[in-house]
Amino acid sequence: MEPADLLTDALLERFRERAPRYDAENTFFTEDLADLKAAGYLRLFCAVDDGGSGAGMRQAAAAQRLLAAAAPATALGINMHLVWTAIAALLRGRGDDSLGFILSEAAAGEVFAFGISEPGNDAVLFDSTTAAEPGPDGSLTFTGTKIFTSLSPAWTRLGVFGKETGAGADGEGELVHAFVPRDTPGVSIIEDWNPLGMRASQSNTTRLEGVRVPSSAVFRRLPVGPNADPFVFAVFAAFETLISAVYAGIADRALELSVEAARRRTSRVRGISAAQDPVMRHRIAAGAMRVDALDAQLRAVTADLDAGTDHGPFWFAKLVGLKTTAVDTARHLTETGLQVSGGSGYAATSEIARLHRDTLAGQFHPSNEDSAHNTVATAWLGPLEN
Repeated sequence: MEPADLLTDALLERFRERAPRYDAENTFFTEDLADLKAAGYLRLFCAVDDGGSGAGMRQAAAAQRLLAAAAPATALGINMHLVWTAIAALLRGRGDDSLGFILSEAAAGEVFAFGISEPGNDAVLFDSTTAAEPGPDGSLTFTGTKIFTSLSPAWTRLGVFGKETGAGADGEGELVHAFVPRDTPGVSIIEDWNPLGMRASQSNTTRLEGVRVPSSAVFRRLPVGPNADPFVFAVFAAFETLISAVYAGIADRALELSVEAARRRTSRVRGISAAQDPVMRHRIAAGAMRVDALDAQLRAVTADLDAGTDHGPFWFAKLVGLKTTAVDTARHLTETGLQVSGGSGYAATSEIARLHRDTLAGQFHPSNEDSAHNTVATAWLGPLEN
Protein backbone atom coordinates (compact mmCIF):
# COMPACT_ATOMS: atom_id res chain seq x y z
CA MET A 1 0.00 0.00 0.00
CA GLU A 2 1.28 3.46 -0.90
CA PRO A 3 1.38 5.91 2.03
CA ALA A 4 -0.91 8.22 0.07
CA ASP A 5 -3.57 5.51 0.36
CA LEU A 6 -3.89 6.45 4.04
CA LEU A 7 -5.54 9.65 2.83
CA THR A 8 -8.90 8.38 1.68
CA ASP A 9 -11.20 10.60 -0.36
CA ALA A 10 -13.54 10.88 2.63
CA LEU A 11 -10.68 11.91 4.91
CA LEU A 12 -9.39 14.52 2.46
CA GLU A 13 -12.86 15.94 2.08
CA ARG A 14 -13.15 16.34 5.87
CA PHE A 15 -9.84 18.19 5.88
CA ARG A 16 -11.01 20.47 3.06
CA GLU A 17 -14.26 21.23 4.88
CA ARG A 18 -12.47 22.18 8.11
CA ALA A 19 -9.74 24.31 6.52
CA PRO A 20 -11.85 27.48 6.09
CA ARG A 21 -12.92 27.40 9.74
CA TYR A 22 -9.38 26.91 11.01
CA ASP A 23 -8.27 29.83 8.86
CA ALA A 24 -11.11 32.17 9.83
CA GLU A 25 -10.79 31.41 13.54
CA ASN A 26 -6.98 31.16 13.52
CA THR A 27 -7.17 27.86 15.38
CA PHE A 28 -5.09 24.69 15.37
CA PHE A 29 -6.07 21.70 13.23
CA THR A 30 -6.98 19.59 16.27
CA GLU A 31 -9.54 17.38 14.51
CA ASP A 32 -7.29 16.91 11.48
CA LEU A 33 -4.43 15.84 13.72
CA ALA A 34 -6.62 13.29 15.47
CA ASP A 35 -7.67 11.85 12.10
CA LEU A 36 -4.08 11.75 10.86
CA LYS A 37 -2.93 9.97 14.01
CA ALA A 38 -5.72 7.42 13.72
CA ALA A 39 -4.80 6.76 10.09
CA GLY A 40 -1.16 6.13 11.02
CA TYR A 41 -0.02 9.12 8.98
CA LEU A 42 2.50 10.32 11.58
CA ARG A 43 4.28 6.97 11.18
CA LEU A 44 4.94 7.34 7.44
CA PHE A 45 8.70 6.92 7.81
CA CYS A 46 8.54 4.36 10.62
CA ALA A 47 9.27 0.72 9.88
CA VAL A 48 6.40 -1.55 8.90
CA ASP A 49 7.21 -3.77 11.89
CA ASP A 50 6.59 -0.73 14.12
CA GLY A 51 3.19 -0.06 12.57
CA GLY A 52 4.54 2.46 10.07
CA SER A 53 4.53 2.68 6.29
CA GLY A 54 8.29 2.41 5.75
CA ALA A 55 7.94 5.29 3.30
CA GLY A 56 10.69 6.83 1.24
CA MET A 57 10.90 10.46 0.22
CA ARG A 58 9.02 9.89 -3.04
CA GLN A 59 6.07 8.28 -1.28
CA ALA A 60 5.96 10.82 1.55
CA ALA A 61 6.12 13.76 -0.85
CA ALA A 62 3.24 12.31 -2.86
CA ALA A 63 1.17 11.95 0.32
CA GLN A 64 1.95 15.47 1.52
CA ARG A 65 1.03 16.83 -1.89
CA LEU A 66 -2.42 15.26 -1.59
CA LEU A 67 -2.89 16.53 1.94
CA ALA A 68 -1.81 20.06 1.01
CA ALA A 69 -4.26 20.20 -1.89
CA ALA A 70 -7.02 19.70 0.69
CA ALA A 71 -5.66 21.61 3.70
CA PRO A 72 -2.34 23.45 3.20
CA ALA A 73 -1.89 24.63 6.78
CA THR A 74 -2.53 21.14 8.14
CA ALA A 75 0.04 19.76 5.71
CA LEU A 76 2.57 22.44 6.64
CA GLY A 77 2.10 21.83 10.35
CA ILE A 78 2.39 18.05 10.18
CA ASN A 79 5.37 18.53 7.87
CA MET A 80 7.53 19.50 10.83
CA HIS A 81 6.94 16.14 12.48
CA LEU A 82 7.49 14.31 9.21
CA VAL A 83 10.72 16.20 8.56
CA TRP A 84 12.26 14.90 11.80
CA THR A 85 11.26 11.34 10.99
CA ALA A 86 12.51 11.78 7.41
CA ILE A 87 15.88 12.98 8.73
CA ALA A 88 16.18 9.83 10.84
CA ALA A 89 15.18 7.64 7.90
CA LEU A 90 17.57 9.34 5.47
CA LEU A 91 20.46 8.92 7.89
CA ARG A 92 19.52 5.30 8.59
CA GLY A 93 19.47 4.60 4.85
CA ARG A 94 23.04 5.88 4.67
CA GLY A 95 24.28 3.72 7.54
CA ASP A 96 23.87 6.28 10.36
CA ASP A 97 21.33 5.19 12.97
CA SER A 98 22.17 7.92 15.49
CA LEU A 99 18.64 9.32 15.20
CA GLY A 100 16.87 5.99 15.02
CA PHE A 101 15.25 6.77 18.36
CA ILE A 102 13.11 9.39 16.60
CA LEU A 103 11.46 6.68 14.51
CA SER A 104 10.92 4.48 17.56
CA GLU A 105 9.38 7.32 19.55
CA ALA A 106 7.23 8.44 16.61
CA ALA A 107 5.96 4.88 16.30
CA ALA A 108 5.05 5.06 20.00
CA GLY A 109 3.01 8.24 19.46
CA GLU A 110 5.41 11.10 20.14
CA VAL A 111 4.93 14.23 18.03
CA PHE A 112 8.08 16.08 16.98
CA ALA A 113 8.52 19.77 16.17
CA PHE A 114 11.31 22.16 15.18
CA GLY A 115 12.75 24.74 17.56
CA ILE A 116 15.42 25.94 15.15
CA SER A 117 14.46 29.33 13.65
CA GLU A 118 15.44 32.37 15.70
CA PRO A 119 14.61 36.07 15.27
CA GLY A 120 17.29 37.82 13.23
CA ASN A 121 19.36 34.66 12.69
CA ASP A 122 19.80 34.25 8.93
CA ALA A 123 22.57 31.69 9.47
CA VAL A 124 19.80 29.17 10.25
CA LEU A 125 21.56 25.85 11.06
CA PHE A 126 25.09 27.27 10.99
CA ASP A 127 24.93 29.50 14.06
CA SER A 128 22.58 30.17 16.96
CA THR A 129 21.60 33.05 19.20
CA THR A 130 20.42 30.59 21.85
CA ALA A 131 22.91 30.02 24.67
CA ALA A 132 23.72 26.44 25.69
CA GLU A 133 25.44 26.59 29.07
CA PRO A 134 27.20 23.39 30.21
CA GLY A 135 26.72 21.99 33.69
CA PRO A 136 29.24 20.04 35.76
CA ASP A 137 27.29 16.82 35.19
CA GLY A 138 27.41 17.14 31.40
CA SER A 139 23.93 18.62 31.15
CA LEU A 140 23.15 21.73 29.12
CA THR A 141 20.89 24.66 29.89
CA PHE A 142 19.28 26.40 26.90
CA THR A 143 18.19 30.03 26.98
CA GLY A 144 16.82 31.72 23.87
CA THR A 145 13.83 32.38 21.65
CA LYS A 146 12.59 30.18 18.81
CA ILE A 147 10.12 31.37 16.19
CA PHE A 148 7.86 29.62 13.69
CA THR A 149 7.44 26.65 16.02
CA SER A 150 4.74 24.79 14.11
CA LEU A 151 2.56 22.29 15.97
CA SER A 152 2.85 24.47 19.10
CA PRO A 153 -0.37 23.12 20.68
CA ALA A 154 0.51 19.47 20.10
CA TRP A 155 4.21 18.64 20.00
CA THR A 156 5.65 16.37 22.67
CA ARG A 157 9.32 16.52 21.58
CA LEU A 158 10.95 19.77 20.47
CA GLY A 159 14.23 19.65 18.60
CA VAL A 160 16.34 22.63 19.68
CA PHE A 161 19.88 23.81 19.26
CA GLY A 162 22.08 26.45 20.82
CA LYS A 163 25.69 27.57 20.99
CA GLU A 164 27.99 26.44 23.75
CA THR A 165 30.52 29.23 23.83
CA GLY A 166 34.17 28.35 24.33
CA ALA A 167 33.57 24.78 23.16
CA GLY A 168 34.90 23.20 19.98
CA ALA A 169 38.40 22.66 18.69
CA ASP A 170 38.93 26.36 17.97
CA GLY A 171 37.18 27.65 21.06
CA GLU A 172 34.74 29.69 18.96
CA GLY A 173 31.78 27.73 20.15
CA GLU A 174 29.96 24.56 19.28
CA LEU A 175 26.39 24.05 18.13
CA VAL A 176 24.60 21.55 20.35
CA HIS A 177 21.41 19.78 19.24
CA ALA A 178 19.00 18.10 21.66
CA PHE A 179 15.35 17.17 22.14
CA VAL A 180 13.27 18.74 24.88
CA PRO A 181 10.10 17.08 26.23
CA ARG A 182 7.07 19.36 26.42
CA ASP A 183 6.84 19.35 30.21
CA THR A 184 10.46 20.45 30.72
CA PRO A 185 10.63 23.42 33.14
CA GLY A 186 11.50 26.69 31.42
CA VAL A 187 9.67 25.97 28.17
CA SER A 188 6.93 28.48 27.44
CA ILE A 189 4.79 28.96 24.33
CA ILE A 190 3.75 32.49 23.42
CA GLU A 191 0.42 32.43 21.59
CA ASP A 192 1.35 35.11 19.08
CA TRP A 193 0.53 33.38 15.77
CA ASN A 194 -1.72 35.70 13.78
CA PRO A 195 -0.36 35.58 10.23
CA LEU A 196 -1.77 36.28 6.80
CA GLY A 197 -1.89 32.62 5.79
CA MET A 198 -1.04 29.09 6.98
CA ARG A 199 -2.91 30.01 10.14
CA ALA A 200 -3.88 26.54 11.34
CA SER A 201 -0.22 25.51 11.69
CA GLN A 202 -0.16 27.61 14.90
CA SER A 203 3.57 28.26 14.59
CA ASN A 204 3.91 30.19 17.82
CA THR A 205 7.03 31.61 19.39
CA THR A 206 8.72 29.36 21.97
CA ARG A 207 10.88 30.69 24.77
CA LEU A 208 13.56 28.62 26.45
CA GLU A 209 14.45 30.04 29.83
CA GLY A 210 17.01 27.95 31.67
CA VAL A 211 15.80 24.74 30.01
CA ARG A 212 18.01 21.94 31.30
CA VAL A 213 18.58 18.79 29.28
CA PRO A 214 20.72 15.83 30.35
CA SER A 215 23.75 14.87 28.29
CA SER A 216 21.82 11.84 27.04
CA ALA A 217 19.38 14.17 25.23
CA VAL A 218 22.17 15.68 23.10
CA PHE A 219 22.30 13.98 19.72
CA ARG A 220 24.70 16.21 17.73
CA ARG A 221 27.60 18.57 18.31
CA LEU A 222 28.72 20.55 15.27
CA PRO A 223 31.13 23.41 14.63
CA VAL A 224 29.78 26.87 13.95
CA GLY A 225 29.45 27.55 10.23
CA PRO A 226 28.77 25.35 7.19
CA ASN A 227 29.98 21.78 7.49
CA ALA A 228 29.63 18.45 5.73
CA ASP A 229 28.05 16.48 8.57
CA PRO A 230 25.43 14.04 7.19
CA PHE A 231 22.91 15.44 9.68
CA VAL A 232 23.06 18.87 8.03
CA PHE A 233 22.46 17.33 4.61
CA ALA A 234 19.57 15.25 5.96
CA VAL A 235 17.91 18.32 7.49
CA PHE A 236 18.10 20.28 4.26
CA ALA A 237 17.05 17.31 2.15
CA ALA A 238 14.03 16.45 4.27
CA PHE A 239 12.92 20.01 4.92
CA GLU A 240 13.28 21.41 1.40
CA THR A 241 11.71 18.37 -0.24
CA LEU A 242 8.68 18.02 2.01
CA ILE A 243 8.09 21.79 2.04
CA SER A 244 8.17 21.65 -1.77
CA ALA A 245 5.56 18.91 -1.71
CA VAL A 246 3.22 21.14 0.29
CA TYR A 247 3.46 23.97 -2.23
CA ALA A 248 3.13 21.52 -5.11
CA GLY A 249 -0.17 20.41 -3.55
CA ILE A 250 -1.36 24.03 -3.40
CA ALA A 251 -0.46 24.43 -7.07
CA ASP A 252 -2.40 21.27 -7.93
CA ARG A 253 -5.51 22.53 -6.20
CA ALA A 254 -5.20 26.04 -7.64
CA LEU A 255 -5.10 24.55 -11.14
CA GLU A 256 -8.23 22.52 -10.39
CA LEU A 257 -10.02 25.63 -9.13
CA SER A 258 -8.96 27.61 -12.20
CA VAL A 259 -10.40 24.96 -14.51
CA GLU A 260 -13.64 24.83 -12.51
CA ALA A 261 -13.98 28.62 -12.59
CA ALA A 262 -13.32 28.79 -16.33
CA ARG A 263 -16.03 26.25 -17.02
CA ARG A 264 -18.46 27.96 -14.66
CA ARG A 265 -18.13 31.58 -15.82
CA THR A 266 -19.87 32.90 -18.92
CA SER A 267 -19.38 36.27 -20.60
CA ARG A 268 -22.68 38.12 -21.04
CA VAL A 269 -21.11 40.24 -23.78
CA ARG A 270 -19.53 37.48 -25.85
CA GLY A 271 -21.88 34.68 -24.91
CA ILE A 272 -19.08 32.16 -24.36
CA SER A 273 -17.71 30.45 -21.29
CA ALA A 274 -14.32 31.50 -19.93
CA ALA A 275 -13.12 28.06 -20.94
CA GLN A 276 -13.51 29.20 -24.55
CA ASP A 277 -11.79 32.55 -24.01
CA PRO A 278 -8.31 32.47 -25.64
CA VAL A 279 -6.80 34.63 -22.88
CA MET A 280 -8.12 32.40 -20.08
CA ARG A 281 -7.09 29.28 -21.97
CA HIS A 282 -3.56 30.65 -22.33
CA ARG A 283 -3.35 31.45 -18.62
CA ILE A 284 -4.52 28.01 -17.56
CA ALA A 285 -2.26 26.29 -20.08
CA ALA A 286 0.75 28.24 -18.82
CA GLY A 287 -0.12 27.25 -15.26
CA ALA A 288 -0.54 23.59 -16.20
CA MET A 289 2.91 23.64 -17.83
CA ARG A 290 4.43 24.99 -14.64
CA VAL A 291 2.74 22.29 -12.57
CA ASP A 292 4.07 19.60 -14.92
CA ALA A 293 7.60 21.00 -14.67
CA LEU A 294 7.42 21.11 -10.87
CA ASP A 295 6.04 17.56 -10.83
CA ALA A 296 9.03 16.31 -12.81
CA GLN A 297 11.50 18.18 -10.59
CA LEU A 298 9.93 16.92 -7.36
CA ARG A 299 9.85 13.34 -8.61
CA ALA A 300 13.47 13.49 -9.73
CA VAL A 301 14.79 14.89 -6.46
CA THR A 302 12.85 12.48 -4.25
CA ALA A 303 13.85 9.51 -6.42
CA ASP A 304 17.52 10.50 -6.13
CA LEU A 305 17.23 10.86 -2.35
CA ASP A 306 15.68 7.40 -2.08
CA ALA A 307 18.36 5.93 -4.35
CA GLY A 308 21.21 7.62 -2.48
CA THR A 309 22.40 9.34 -5.65
CA ASP A 310 25.60 11.33 -5.16
CA HIS A 311 25.26 14.82 -6.64
CA GLY A 312 28.27 16.03 -4.68
CA PRO A 313 28.38 19.82 -4.26
CA PHE A 314 25.28 20.21 -6.44
CA TRP A 315 22.92 18.52 -3.95
CA PHE A 316 22.17 21.70 -2.00
CA ALA A 317 21.61 23.61 -5.25
CA LYS A 318 19.08 21.01 -6.35
CA LEU A 319 17.25 21.13 -3.02
CA VAL A 320 16.95 24.90 -2.73
CA GLY A 321 16.14 25.11 -6.43
CA LEU A 322 13.25 22.71 -5.95
CA LYS A 323 11.89 24.68 -3.00
CA THR A 324 12.12 27.99 -4.88
CA THR A 325 10.39 26.53 -7.92
CA ALA A 326 7.63 24.99 -5.80
CA VAL A 327 6.82 28.24 -4.00
CA ASP A 328 6.97 30.28 -7.21
CA THR A 329 4.73 27.79 -9.00
CA ALA A 330 2.15 27.77 -6.22
CA ARG A 331 2.07 31.56 -6.12
CA HIS A 332 1.70 31.78 -9.92
CA LEU A 333 -1.12 29.22 -9.95
CA THR A 334 -3.07 30.95 -7.18
CA GLU A 335 -2.70 34.25 -9.01
CA THR A 336 -4.01 32.54 -12.14
CA GLY A 337 -6.91 31.17 -10.12
CA LEU A 338 -7.76 34.65 -8.89
CA GLN A 339 -7.65 36.02 -12.43
CA VAL A 340 -9.86 33.27 -13.82
CA SER A 341 -12.32 33.37 -10.91
CA GLY A 342 -13.09 37.06 -11.29
CA GLY A 343 -14.61 39.08 -8.47
CA SER A 344 -15.87 36.05 -6.56
CA GLY A 345 -12.32 34.82 -6.08
CA TYR A 346 -11.36 38.07 -4.40
CA ALA A 347 -13.68 37.37 -1.49
CA ALA A 348 -11.72 36.65 1.69
CA THR A 349 -13.80 33.50 2.17
CA SER A 350 -13.02 32.02 -1.26
CA GLU A 351 -10.78 28.97 -1.38
CA ILE A 352 -8.50 30.44 -4.03
CA ALA A 353 -7.95 33.59 -1.96
CA ARG A 354 -7.06 31.47 1.08
CA LEU A 355 -4.66 29.38 -0.98
CA HIS A 356 -3.02 32.53 -2.30
CA ARG A 357 -2.50 33.81 1.23
CA ASP A 358 -1.05 30.44 2.19
CA THR A 359 1.52 30.57 -0.61
CA LEU A 360 2.95 33.83 0.76
CA ALA A 361 4.39 31.91 3.72
CA GLY A 362 6.74 30.17 1.31
CA GLN A 363 9.11 33.11 1.17
CA PHE A 364 9.85 32.75 4.89
CA HIS A 365 10.86 29.09 4.86
CA PRO A 366 14.60 28.47 4.50
CA SER A 367 16.10 28.84 2.04
CA ASN A 368 14.61 32.15 0.93
CA GLU A 369 14.94 33.19 -2.70
CA ASP A 370 18.09 35.29 -2.28
CA SER A 371 19.83 32.59 -0.27
CA ALA A 372 18.78 29.92 -2.78
CA HIS A 373 20.22 31.86 -5.70
CA ASN A 374 23.47 32.32 -3.79
CA THR A 375 23.65 28.58 -3.13
CA VAL A 376 23.08 27.71 -6.78
CA ALA A 377 25.56 30.34 -7.98
CA THR A 378 28.21 29.00 -5.61
CA ALA A 379 27.66 25.44 -6.85
CA TRP A 380 28.19 26.50 -10.47
CA LEU A 381 30.60 29.42 -10.17
CA GLY A 382 32.41 28.77 -6.91
CA PRO A 383 32.39 31.04 -3.84
CA LEU A 384 32.67 34.81 -4.04
CA GLU A 385 36.23 36.07 -3.93
CA ASN A 386 37.18 38.19 -0.94
